Amino acid sequence: MPIKKRSTKGMDNPYLTSATPDELGPAERIAYDIVADRRDLLPSVERIMNAGLDEAGTLGALELFRSSLHAPGDPNRDPRVAIAVFAPAADVGSVPPS
Repeated sequence: MPIKKRSTKGMDNPYLTSATPDELGPAERIAYDIVADRRDLLPSVERIMNAGLDEAGTLGALELFRSSLHAPGDPNRDPRVAIAVFAPAADVGSVPPS
């Protein structure tokens, strides 16, 4: 009989497993708040959190994404756009807007 592997997806993300945001860093706290309010946005939050940005870039992309949720038509609602703003120029082939 084959043994089923238990999914550990999300187990290494403190913003998904923490009972309270008090023990999280700034970016993880924003991720926690977004997912707590809108669980359907988890894939977008995970995309930003796993984009390979530095801490400041991750925080900035999450802030852009979060503010776009209240601004219809904001292009930062697409997490790829929010990530591109903070990605190093070599990674996206252009200079981030200032």
